[in-house]
Amino acid sequence: MARLEYCAPRAPNPGGLCPRRERIAKQLILARLGESLAIADLAQACALSRSHFSRAFKCTTGLSPQEWIRRQRIQRAKELISESSLSLTQISLECGFCDQAHFSHIFTRSEGVNPMTWRNHHSRPVIAA
Repeated sequence: MARLEYCAPRAPNPGGLCPRRERIAKQLILARLGESLAIADLAQACALSRSHFSRAFKCTTGLSPQEWIRRQRIQRAKELISESSLSLTQISLECGFCDQAHFSHIFTRSEGVNPMTWRNHHSRPVIAA
């Protein structure tokens, strides 16, 4: 008769954040998307050193914390561009970019077109009542 051995469950991502810390970090980022957010603040919320947090976050998500934040800001900007009549300056500030020029540069690098062109192709038509 074969002997059954107990194998401890493997961590899905060795070296990464545990699900609780990943959730804490992502919730904090999303809650403060329009603000300046230091990686040290995220690390502190997860009770990790800054360098350990950065490595673990990248191991878990495949992106550095800065890149993950940048992508979330662009995603939020795209939602605001297509669903609101806010100016691009207002959107850039709402999404945590220091100014519209920086926002336009990052958006263009990410999406391949500037925010105004993207708005013209993706905004929802306003239906008059």
